[in-house]
Amino acid sequence: MEIRELRYFVAVAEELHFGKAAQRLGIAQPPLSRAIIQLERRLGTALLERTSRKVTLTGAGTVLLTEGRPILSAVTAAERRTQRAATAHPALVLAVKSGTAGELLTKLLDAYAAEPGAAIVDLLLCEAHQHQQLLQNGHADAALLHLPFDSAAGLDTETLYTEGQVAILPTSHPLACRSQVRMADVTTLPELPMARWPGPGGSYPEGPGAEVHNLTQLFQLIALGRTTVAIPESASAGLRQDLSAVPILDAPSVTTVIAWPPHSRLRTVADLIRVATRL
Repeated sequence: MEIRELRYFVAVAEELHFGKAAQRLGIAQPPLSRAIIQLERRLGTALLERTSRKVTLTGAGTVLLTEGRPILSAVTAAERRTQRAATAHPALVLAVKSGTAGELLTKLLDAYAAEPGAAIVDLLLCEAHQHQQLLQNGHADAALLHLPFDSAAGLDTETLYTEGQVAILPTSHPLACRSQVRMADVTTLPELPMARWPGPGGSYPEGPGAEVHNLTQLFQLIALGRTTVAIPESASAGLRQDLSAVPILDAPSVTTVIAWPPHSRLRTVADLIRVATRL
């Protein structure tokens, strides 16, 4: 199987429309159709069911789509990382959720910059659940994740530290003056329903809370009295004056890890991991 054939098939399988897939690939539809037919002959099985109205995946096609996506991501990642390594001054791309790991990030960047032969670190600020895709497709070389909020499935990790959670409340709220609260106190506030973050697929869970995708937006909504949230204690550093962070006594601990693709062999990534675990 050729990479080109696999890329063509994944485009058709995701679009379920030959015309849209051809447009996405920047090719004409007839050669795309011929390539899919050739791939099916090569594999000895039908991958798609075609009618005049729609295109659907066969069982074999579903398997190839599942297996093919990570293969194409790995190829794309290899291309991007090779191109970066070929530059005069290779850079290391570190993905971090906006507004998180502030103190740790500052210490990590300073300590790594002091290492002999340290690469330039480009920060890639991302939103919830984007880390895995960024690492898999080569847009990022390493990432800081917060478990259990972020998924580290399929990645190698090293634990950096564990901390508690705090509730972020408007300073005018009665709970804001407490020294600590319990999860039940925070999750049952009818006037401040818990904020909802998007899942890995981009969809939001059901609920009355505001839909949020970054801390800047979230803090603005909390200050307006629309929602509340439980977040790692470190994420509340430098909190705006109209918000309060109250420790949650019985909240699950949050573990910050540095993550990277398991196949990574970059010396710069190894050096960054070594510095991070030392800190």
